[in-house]
Amino acid sequence: MTSIIPARTAPSRVRPASGSSGTGPARTVAAPLAPRARLLPSLVAVYRAQLSRARVARIPLLFVATFQSVGIMVLMRGVVDGGSEARAVVAGSSVLVVAFVALNLLAQYFGQLRASGGLDHYATLPVPPAAVVLGAAAAYASFTVPGTVFTAITGSVLFQLPMTHLWILVAVIPLSGAALAGLGAALGLLAPRPELATLLGQLGMSAALLLGVLPAERLPQPVGWARDLLPSTYGVEALARSFDARPDWGLIAFFLAICAAVGVLSLAVATWAYRRAAVR
Repeated sequence: MTSIIPARTAPSRVRPASGSSGTGPARTVAAPLAPRARLLPSLVAVYRAQLSRARVARIPLLFVATFQSVGIMVLMRGVVDGGSEARAVVAGSSVLVVAFVALNLLAQYFGQLRASGGLDHYATLPVPPAAVVLGAAAAYASFTVPGTVFTAITGSVLFQLPMTHLWILVAVIPLSGAALAGLGAALGLLAPRPELATLLGQLGMSAALLLGVLPAERLPQPVGWARDLLPSTYGVEALARSFDARPDWGLIAFFLAICAAVGVLSLAVATWAYRRAAVR
């Protein structure tokens, strides 16, 4: 399989020597190729292509992800009155929309892309591997914005939480989306079969549901450790604490910084997994 990184020079071509009539001895001249595509323009191109490709499925996708999260909040309304538990339910349900798309569906997409040979198409393009992973992750995460905002507003009304600081979603959505999309892409690219990629994506989304929506203080200690390993946990914590009457912005910034670090790490792993899958 050809590499996605082109060589700096093309194979040597035979040309007549300068000033020669064409009948004398020839010499080889290396013809340079076009420069390699830069990361940012390549990322934008992949992002637009993925966004256009999935535009038809956007409305059903948003409906399923949002309806699922709103339904969970309605069910939890019967057992949760308010306080920290209500904040955890609303924050976890909102970030669950991101997990459904960025983790579950992206794992399925890359698993099917690898199984069908679709990675060969990207491997022939002179674009960096990071652009393919980041572009697809950004496109899938973009679908979650309306559903996440709607879920957060609905939950705030349902549990009578203040909506003053919901602007924090501007940071929570992209950071949580990056962390979960990187994990989803890595699962899809590393899974040997598309069925296994689908299973791993479903398990990841179930973990985000059970460990994100339930209040942390209600979980057993071993389960709490597993919750700390889930990338979406820190986005949930940041959003939940923004519902406080006097939010601790230093702690919220700390959670967002952890979420950003996990996002960079997961996207780096996904890029490595893409390189590994593309050269096989």
